[in-house]
Amino acid sequence: MNAAKRIKSQWWKYVLGLCIIVLHILPLYVLLAMSFKKMTDIGSRLAWPGYLYLDNYVRIFQKGTLWTAYFNTAVITVAVVVIEIFCGCLAAYPLARNQSKFNEVIRSIVLGVMMIPALSVLVGVYSLLVKMGATNTRWGVILVSAAFGLPSSIFLYSNYIVSIPRALDEAATIDGASTFQCFWYVILPQLKPVTVTVIILKGVGVWNDYLYPMYILQNPKLYTVVLTIKQYFSTEAVSNLNGAAAYCVLGMLPVIVLYIVLNKYFVQGSMDSAVK
Repeated sequence: MNAAKRIKSQWWKYVLGLCIIVLHILPLYVLLAMSFKKMTDIGSRLAWPGYLYLDNYVRIFQKGTLWTAYFNTAVITVAVVVIEIFCGCLAAYPLARNQSKFNEVIRSIVLGVMMIPALSVLVGVYSLLVKMGATNTRWGVILVSAAFGLPSSIFLYSNYIVSIPRALDEAATIDGASTFQCFWYVILPQLKPVTVTVIILKGVGVWNDYLYPMYILQNPKLYTVVLTIKQYFSTEAVSNLNGAAAYCVLGMLPVIVLYIVLNKYFVQGSMDSAVK
């Protein structure tokens, strides 16, 4: 009875939640429905086709550009995530454990950098990459993406490390462990949830990044998934929008699978980093 009364009194929350779910699922549904339609099908975008048309996907695999885009994007994404995890947790540990004015200033700078829009420093970053010879290279995109993503990684790790009792560090120090050994053997094994959070957030962000790869990568052989999809739209979307939709479905499939696999750890890490 109490549960029924609570539902009746808070019915608007369920309606609002349902509306939010529909708003998020509807674009995915339209995209998937379009990917199974023929090029000549000009019916409603909301109507599911009464037939199964797979030629859109077949033509994508026949072109072979998707595999190259997958490889380029995977290399960039994995490298960026590894850099952010390694540097992020190492930088966050002293910031979380040493409460000093200097560390407060560093923490404020990290938070301030997070507020700077990437587009506002595009000219300066691109000029620097040109001088370094990093344009039209994967490692140029890796450096830029890792630099922009590190502040939020440090923020997540430091918030999580603060929640870990200091007694563990003190016990390891009494046993003769150095600062690095204390971090490596005591703290690092407990960072699994927040590390998964970083993997998902940063991995999805780099996988879907468009701004800097568009300016840095001019060689089609180095195109990421998003740039390949953009090229597909610019060349064929007018005559075959449904084929472009199929390309989009294949482009976002890996990150959806990654999230499904790591969902449990992602939720736990997000809650611990934000609340504790």
